[in-house]
This record gives sequence, structure tokens and C-alpha cells, in this order.
Amino acid sequence: MQATAALSWPLVALCTATGTYCLLRMRSQVAEQRRTAGGEALMGFGMAAMAVPAAAFTPPGWVWSVCAAVFGATALHDLWRARRSPHHLHHLVGAGAMVYMSLTMAGAPGPHHHMHGGSGTPVVTGVLLLYFAGYVLLSGVRLIPAAGPAGAGPTAGTGAADGGGPGWGDRPELARACRLSMGMAMVAMLLTM
Repeated sequence: MQATAALSWPLVALCTATGTYCLLRMRSQVAEQRRTAGGEALMGFGMAAMAVPAAAFTPPGWVWSVCAAVFGATALHDLWRARRSPHHLHHLVGAGAMVYMSLTMAGAPGPHHHMHGGSGTPVVTGVLLLYFAGYVLLSGVRLIPAAGPAGAGPTAGTGAADGGGPGWGDRPELARACRLSMGMAMVAMLLTM
């Protein structure tokens, strides 16, 4: 990433935290969350690895080809799953963006800096930027709580420990916040292409 460490390290931390939470969601009681959490964890950790500044660690060039292959397989899996759930189209676009960034880094000349400015195809980068910027805006709006009747806040004794509601790993707003975080990280990474 051609950005400074001041941008890179917070991005690494954000993507690592998001990937970790997604791993925890794989233990969810909700089947759909378990199905999507693994792919989202892979995406978070992959983005964290790409954001590490080259001054801290520069992997061999073949690593980016392996990343492209892994995310290519993920994209095929998401394409198959998109038949039943349109949400997987977003995962497909995300996996495709990871393949694109991995191939860009694999083909970059010289020492493989994690994200080389100007080395991607401007049209592809621009389309991906527009998609993820729109996704971030839409996801942000979805996180705004809906107005309910006066005094209709959370009540005591409705947590998962009490058997009255979802556990912290099954909360849809936390999953949406993770997706929003990954979308923002993707925008930041694409801006450096």
C-alpha cells in the first residue's frame, strides 16, 4: 500500500478485528450467519494481510498468486451460492476485488509493496470504487436505528444468557457493522491502486 503507516496499521487492525469477529460468528445458532461468516472472515484477514506496510513485511511475489487463486475459488463458491441468495452477489464482487488486487500486486514490478499506486486498471478500479462506496453508504444508512414507539428500548433480562434474545455473536447489527467496516477498508485499499 503506497499510503503511510498511519493509514496502513489502523486498516490492518480494523480488518483483523473484523475477521476475528466473523470467526466468532461461525459458532452462531443462526444457520445463515454460519454460512456467510467464514467467507467474511477470509475477506477480513486477506484485506489485513494486503494492508500491512511493505516496510514491516514484504512477502515473496508468489504469495499474491496464491491469494488470487484462493479468492478466485471463493468467487466461484459465491457465484454458486448467489443462485439462492442475492446477498452472495456482494460476496462475489468482494472476492473478485480481492482477486483483482492480488493479481495487481503479483504483477507489480520491483519489490512487492502491498498496494502499488497506479498499477491497477483505472476502469476496473473505478467501477469497484463506485460499487464499494455505494455499498458503504447503503450499509451506513441501514445501521441507523429505526424510530420505535416512545419508551420502546431494550428491556432488562432479554439477553441470550436469560434465554430471551440473540447472543452478541448473533446480533444482525454487529454483522452489518463488520460488513460496513470491510467495505470502508476496501474503498481505502482501492484508492491506493
